[in-house]
Amino acid sequence: MRWMRTLTLREKIAQLFVIGFNGHPMHTGSREYRKFVHLVAQEHVGGLILVNVSNGRTVQKADPLEAASFINRMQRLARVPLLVAGDFERGASMRVDATTIFPHAMAFTASREPDEARLEGQITAREARALGVHWLFFPDADVNNNPDNPIINIRSYGENPADVSAFVSAFIEGAHSVPTARVLTTAKHFPGHGDTATDTHLNLATITADKPRLEQIEWTPFRAAIASGTDAVMTAHIAVPALDDMGIPATLSPKILTGILRQEMGFKGIIVTDALEMGGIAQGYQNGEASVRALLAGADVLLMPSDAEAAINAVAAAVKSGRVTEKRVEDSVMRILSAKVRVGLGAKKLVDLEEVHSVINSTESIAVAQRISDRSFTLVRNEGDFFPLKNAATTTVFLLTEGPASVEGLAFVAEMRRRSAVTSVVTLDSSMSDADLKAAAEKASGATQYVVVAFASVAAYRGSVALGGSFPQLLQDLVATKKPVALVALGNPYLLRNFPDVTAYATTYSTVPPAEVATVKALFGEIAVGGKLPVTIPGFAQYGDGIMVPQLPSK
Repeated sequence: MRWMRTLTLREKIAQLFVIGFNGHPMHTGSREYRKFVHLVAQEHVGGLILVNVSNGRTVQKADPLEAASFINRMQRLARVPLLVAGDFERGASMRVDATTIFPHAMAFTASREPDEARLEGQITAREARALGVHWLFFPDADVNNNPDNPIINIRSYGENPADVSAFVSAFIEGAHSVPTARVLTTAKHFPGHGDTATDTHLNLATITADKPRLEQIEWTPFRAAIASGTDAVMTAHIAVPALDDMGIPATLSPKILTGILRQEMGFKGIIVTDALEMGGIAQGYQNGEASVRALLAGADVLLMPSDAEAAINAVAAAVKSGRVTEKRVEDSVMRILSAKVRVGLGAKKLVDLEEVHSVINSTESIAVAQRISDRSFTLVRNEGDFFPLKNAATTTVFLLTEGPASVEGLAFVAEMRRRSAVTSVVTLDSSMSDADLKAAAEKASGATQYVVVAFASVAAYRGSVALGGSFPQLLQDLVATKKPVALVALGNPYLLRNFPDVTAYATTYSTVPPAEVATVKALFGEIAVGGKLPVTIPGFAQYGDGIMVPQLPSK
C-alpha cells in the first residue's frame, strides 16, 4: 500500500491514534489550535473523533458547516487522509446540530421493527459522509440486563440477546447499504457493558459472570455484528475475572481482545479502545502505559489518550526497547489504512460544503425519526384509563428537566400549546430549591390530576440515571394528594421502581424532541399506543409488556 511506504516508524505509530475535536472554530493563533495542527500535520495521527463541548450542565453541539469546514481544513493538512469518527448513537444529532434527531436505541426495540434500525443506518451514513465523518461508533451491542446500569441503559437495544442481535445487525446492514456514503460501523462495548452498575467514565467496572453466561448473553450480539460485517469492535474498560486476572480491564487484556475476540470469534476487523482518558483506565494506568498495554492486548486504534504526543512517545519507546514489535504496529496500521481505502479516502478526502444542507435533516428523514418515536411510546400502567387525557382544562403538567439552561421540554410545551391553551404546563429544573418546588406544587393544588414528564437521561460522568435534585420528593408529594398522577419517563424506563404508586406509567426510552412530541400525541389520543417493553422493570412489569390503546377518531 502506497501510504504505508511513505511512513516512518514513528508516523506508523501515530496512525494508531485518534484524537478528539469539537467542530467549533478555533483561533488559528491559539495554543490549542497549534497543538492540534502539530498532531495532524507533523505527528500524522490517524484520525479524529467529534465530541461535544460540555460545561457540566449543558452540551453544545457542533454546527454542521463549521464541523465540516474544520474537518476539511485538517484533511488538507494531513499527508495521509484522516479517518474521522463520531459517536452517532442517535444519528449525527448526537454530536451535530441541524441533523436528523433519532431516539435512543432502546426506543427502536420497543416497536419491534428492525427495519427502522436499518433506515436509521442508511440516513446516518448519508448525513455522516456529508459532514466528513466516515466511522460510526455504533451500534451498541450491550445487553442491558442490569436495571441499575448508569451509563448503558437506553443506549442498548434491550435485555434480550436475540432482539439486541437483530437490531445490531439491521443497523450495520443499513449503514453499509448506501454505496455513495460508505461508512465504518462499530459494535460496542466488548465484552459487554450491560450487566454493570458502574460508569466506566468514572471507574473500572467488573462483570462477575462466568464464560458460559457471557457466551449465551453478552456475546450473542457481538457474534451477530461480526456475521453482519461490522468493521470495528470497541473495547470496554471492564474487568472480567472469569476471563483474566482481577482488575485488568478488557481494553488491556490479551486474553480477551486477542484470545476471545480475535481467535475464538474470528474477528478480523479493527479493534478500537474506548476513550483512554476515561476513569476506568486513567485511574489505574498512566497515559502512555495504557496505550502500550492496549496495543499489546490486541487493540488497533488507541482512542483519545489524555496526551496523544506523550502516548506516541511511549509506544515508540516500547518498540525501541523490544517490548512491542514493529510487526505488531504494522499489522494494526494495515487494518487502519485498508479501512481508509474502503471508505474512499484514497480518491476523495474533502466534502462539498455547499452540499451539506441538501443532505442533512431532510423532511423525509425527520418523518422517519418521528414515526419511530411514535411507535415506541409504551404504556405500562393505565389505571382509570388515564391515557388518553381527559379534562385537559383541570390537568397540570410538570416537566422535570435536568438543568436550568436545558432545551428539554421546549418541544413538549410547543405541542401542548397547539392542542390546549387551558392545560397548565410548569417547567422545573433539578437545581431548584425544595422551597421553590413546594411552591410550584402548591400553586397547582387546584388541578384534578397531574401529568409528570420526567427527563432522566444517560450521561457520562454522572454515575446515575435517577431523577435529580428534589424531584423525587416532589413526585411523592403529588402522589400523596391522592389525585391521579401519570408519570412519563422520557429516558430511563425503570423509573416506575422508585414511584410505585403512580396511577399511570409510560416511557419513551429517550429524551429527544421527537419523544416529547410522541408523548403529547399519546396524551391526546392522536396515535395508537403500542410499544412493548424491551426490558423488565423488576417487580412491576415483564419484558414485552405494553398496554395497547387505539387512536381516537379524528374530530
